[in-house]
Amino acid sequence: MLNETLKPLAELPDVSFIDNDTIDAMMQRLVSNYERRYQEITGKEVTLGAADPMRIALYAVALDLYQTEQYVDRAGKQDLLKYSYGEFLDGLAANRSVSRKEATAARTTVRFTASETKDYALAIPAGIRVTNGDGIYFTTVEYAEIAPGDEYVDVEAVCTAEGTEGNNFLPGQVDILVDPLPYIQSVANVTTSEGGAARESDESLAERVYLAPSGYSTAGPTDAYVYWAKTFNAGIGSVVPVSPEPGKVDVYVLMADGSMPGEELLQELQDYLTEERIRPMTDLVTVKKPEAVEFSIDLTYYINRSDQAKAVTIQENVKKAVAEYTTWQTSEIGRDINPDELVQRIKAAGAKRVELTAPTFAVVGETQVAKCTASAADNGGLEDD
Repeated sequence: MLNETLKPLAELPDVSFIDNDTIDAMMQRLVSNYERRYQEITGKEVTLGAADPMRIALYAVALDLYQTEQYVDRAGKQDLLKYSYGEFLDGLAANRSVSRKEATAARTTVRFTASETKDYALAIPAGIRVTNGDGIYFTTVEYAEIAPGDEYVDVEAVCTAEGTEGNNFLPGQVDILVDPLPYIQSVANVTTSEGGAARESDESLAERVYLAPSGYSTAGPTDAYVYWAKTFNAGIGSVVPVSPEPGKVDVYVLMADGSMPGEELLQELQDYLTEERIRPMTDLVTVKKPEAVEFSIDLTYYINRSDQAKAVTIQENVKKAVAEYTTWQTSEIGRDINPDELVQRIKAAGAKRVELTAPTFAVVGETQVAKCTASAADNGGLEDD
């Protein structure tokens, strides 16, 4: 589903740099022009039949000419944000000093615990690797040491692989020391790993280009905080800035996959948004996670007997529709819980009808987000049409 921010772009009238020309129209023009010009030069009428070699040759020429028109149309559209993609979009974004965010690696804090306290410091060099034992590695980003008399030290570590695969390791899951260190008894992450993001998508980049003019202002417009939050980390999805009272701004953020941001990312984002080049002098900025409004999915769907031959496919499509609805419902702050959307998607997947027990419609506040706690979609079987 199209990003809400970009809907005004999608609603703009379509533009054609070739006046909506078609291959059939071009073929007819070439034949008509040939017949007219032939008569002007020779004084004789000619009609090119469907199998006339000249008509076939003109059709072949039309194919190449129309392909050239397609290149012209595409070239023109790449200067418009509604159509631009890939490297063309990168070039268009540069006009507004916006660049695509490259993939980033997840981060976490790892605790190194000594086997016993020492009267001297135990060094933890930068680059020490720890792992979860399943092929995901984190390395310490700077030198640290366990001070004399202390039992442990917490060190920031970054995943060796960029992207989302290093995200969401709960405290204690990254607990294997790869590079041996003397007198270190155990290691374990003490925060949930987060912050890893894939290379920014075209849709995300287009959204930031669209919002970029708001970032030029130091007056603190709503879109400016949205722009800067999404610029900070490509993994951030929904952003809702609110002002509970004059001079104060609360920025609520949700990750693009619908998950809640961790405390470390919230603090890093808050530090970023309070930089002088971003934050108006009069604003006290606080970054928060939205409040979760829980709901569940409980339904039974039925399939037309006339669709018996494709019942298995419909079941798979319904399963996919429920998953896509869950993502849609939980990935935007302030989106009301809407059971009609779920029913519509299931019927579009091929079901005849739906008996829905849950969810029921519920208003989700401006700084809240829906969270699915359980999901059950049962196949009630075939019914007469």
